[in-house]
Amino acid sequence: MRLFGLLGYPLGHSFSQKYFTEKFAREGIADTRYELFPLPEISSLPDLLQQYPALCGLNVTIPHKEAVLPYLHELDDTARAVGAVNCIRIRNGRLSGFNTDVAGFEQSLHTLSSNPSAGKALILGTGGAAKAVAWVLGKMAVPFLLVTRNPGREHQIGYEAIADLRADEYRFIINTTPLGTYPDTDACPPLPFDWLRPEHLVYDLVYNPPETLLLRRAAERGCTVKNGLEMLH
Repeated sequence: MRLFGLLGYPLGHSFSQKYFTEKFAREGIADTRYELFPLPEISSLPDLLQQYPALCGLNVTIPHKEAVLPYLHELDDTARAVGAVNCIRIRNGRLSGFNTDVAGFEQSLHTLSSNPSAGKALILGTGGAAKAVAWVLGKMAVPFLLVTRNPGREHQIGYEAIADLRADEYRFIINTTPLGTYPDTDACPPLPFDWLRPEHLVYDLVYNPPETLLLRRAAERGCTVKNGLEMLH
């Protein structure tokens, strides 16, 4: 029996187990199962691997996409460039890291906009998912700013500074934080919503619930909105 699973914490919001279990059944992938591994501390990863010797691979989600790097034996070129991993292959005791967030986000972004390179972007958050989004935008030559509660680095601003930006310049707003994820569905990034215009495209990587408070409030302002389910798939 081959074993795969999702590494992160918490995992109560995740659709991954249902998604892969159905995928294995639909595609006739036998002797294979997918489990959730809620791991509060990444330092417990070696113990997990020892406990489950049948593990062939792991998906990685918040908060371990960056913290897992020291535990890997090798990275592919994209994961190394991004500085974050969301997929691990386990073979002969060696852990290889990959980043499929970049492909998922890039493909999904093209279905949201016919011209993704038109305009600048605001990336809400600075974690592993934000790094993947930034890498894709950089590849597409889309200028961006990272928005965080505690800005302190180049290309970072605080949420309160958004209102001072020209709304017609920053077309894309992309939430990479977990704010609004089930069960905390009343949470929302502190975006100045009166700044938003109908021409804005608001993308939330959160997919559970399908419509976060961020997307609902943006839609009320006339924005085009999209959640992260397509990117997950």
